[in-house]
Amino acid sequence: MPDSAPLPPLHLAAASSTVDRVVAELRRALFAGEIPAGTPLREHALVEATGVSRSTVREALGVLVAEGLAHREPNRGVHVTALDPEAVHDVVATRVVLESAGVRAWAGADAASRRAVRTALEEFVAAVRGAEDPGADPGLMTATHLALHRSIVALTGSPRMLGLADAVYAEIRLALSKVDRIRRDAGVQVADHEALVALLESGDTDACETALRQHLEDAAESMLLALSLTEGDAGPEHLAPSGP
Repeated sequence: MPDSAPLPPLHLAAASSTVDRVVAELRRALFAGEIPAGTPLREHALVEATGVSRSTVREALGVLVAEGLAHREPNRGVHVTALDPEAVHDVVATRVVLESAGVRAWAGADAASRRAVRTALEEFVAAVRGAEDPGADPGLMTATHLALHRSIVALTGSPRMLGLADAVYAEIRLALSKVDRIRRDAGVQVADHEALVALLESGDTDACETALRQHLEDAAESMLLALSLTEGDAGPEHLAPSGP
């Protein structure tokens, strides 16, 4: 979206504060693909699109930056987060380290942490199957997708590793949401993640770690291809067979 292009209409729903409403609507538009990666989020344009004050817009942009959905550059303002190929490969390499550590920690993890992986899988499956429902939250599938992978890192019991994982996941949320929107292979996505969790629960951590590494390598390919496509090019034939 060029610098001069107007933003799409933004509709503020009831929420606890005006800032919350602006953040919620911007977040929805980002995950729905209505505001593409790299788009400048100009305060004046947002004031016109939302009908709120400049100070409210400024606060809302601060929230998006804190969540990793946007970034602020000196003398350039705030832009929607966009990944380049080098960043995609680096993020996936980092995920391999963090999530493999979680897999290896399975045997020593407590029962609650193990159950959390199964619960996260069930929530992801429900989100995938409900993604086509009218009024479905466009960010829910991505959120539950990343929550499942986060639950694997959580098996380490390390707050620092979880903190690193959260930073990495924040960086890829929008790229992954585009993959999720255009892939349109819900059955494959569900089966792929169910297979990973089944290997983990079986205790075959070597096989699970191998499968996870392949899964994340496919993730890099999927994100790189998704970042090069427009929404009109959507279709599973364009993307890798297994997902991020």
